[in-house]
Amino acid sequence: MVRRGMRTAPLLLLLSLVACGETTPPPAAPPPAPPPPPAAPGGPSAPAPAGAGRFTTTVIALPGATGSVSLDYLAIDRAAGRVWIPAGETGSVDVFDVATGKVTRIEGFPIAEREGHAGKRVVGPSSATVGEGFVFVGNRASSEVCAIDAARLVKGACVTLPSPPDGLQYVAATQEVWATTPRDKAILVLDAATPGKLAIKSKITLEGAPEGYAIDQARGVFYTNLEDLNKTLVLDVRGHRVTATWDPRCGAEGPRGLAVDPAKGFLFVACTDLVKVLDAAHGGAQLSQLVAGEGIDNIDYVDARAELFVAAGKAGTLTVAHVDEKGALSIAATAPTAPGTRVVVAGRDGAAYVADGKQGRVLALTPAP
Repeated sequence: MVRRGMRTAPLLLLLSLVACGETTPPPAAPPPAPPPPPAAPGGPSAPAPAGAGRFTTTVIALPGATGSVSLDYLAIDRAAGRVWIPAGETGSVDVFDVATGKVTRIEGFPIAEREGHAGKRVVGPSSATVGEGFVFVGNRASSEVCAIDAARLVKGACVTLPSPPDGLQYVAATQEVWATTPRDKAILVLDAATPGKLAIKSKITLEGAPEGYAIDQARGVFYTNLEDLNKTLVLDVRGHRVTATWDPRCGAEGPRGLAVDPAKGFLFVACTDLVKVLDAAHGGAQLSQLVAGEGIDNIDYVDARAELFVAAGKAGTLTVAHVDEKGALSIAATAPTAPGTRVVVAGRDGAAYVADGKQGRVLALTPAP
């Protein structure tokens, strides 16, 4: 039991303190929280994965570009350290030397105004593939494929196709250039056995419009997609025929770019917002997939690094994905690019070259040492 005197003592002490004005001041208000960091260019801010920000970005200005330029395809010669840039409206192909940073302009390609999905636009040289001593360039304006001497950087002879070429791929085993022609739903096979000269050899008719391409040079296997039918085709380069049809399950917008790891037997398929790994040795069975942002088109793979490079135009980002021995994808690095950057090629050192057609330039993203 508590005694009455013990209850009243604390109360008397409190009253005396109040009377003397000896109250304890309230604690100071905490400082305001700092504002959140600004969003990265090209997309909203998000937690960065391990390896994010490992790139230094520099701009490769294109000679003759005064505004936006159609940059549908890039090609890279990893052995020579050169990036080939067919620069549509400028009527030229620009060659970027990785070692020196010099850009050499090869002119003399026709341009023309064409009706497109978004209205009229000017088209010109739009694709390239590296051959043996020559680089072959496709031109949508003239429906030509032309040979360029890779040593002298001089334009040579051209061949006119019945339909404008889209993608080009040099086939080493047969000394041919394969040109996808979506308007005709076909692949035109060009004879490139005579140095610097091209001739139409045969035509492979397809069910739909080909989009994207990749080749396993060692096995003599060519891959392309049918964007309108959501299919991936496997073709024999010697027999000039389709040997298998796979379902990449890319959805209504269909598959886009392709890349291949010949040693592991992996085929990489770009959908518009993610990339998939298919097992080429087992009927195109899906091994993994990775979401990499909206607006994906052409992709590239560096087998020595086991890295897949993916540029997302709507997201304005570059994603570098590591591919393990079982075909599983994981993010190795990301970097902001710019809106509309949907085409990428990569060098042996892991540098990425991203086409920024809206600004008439190419972005070089070099890995930090």
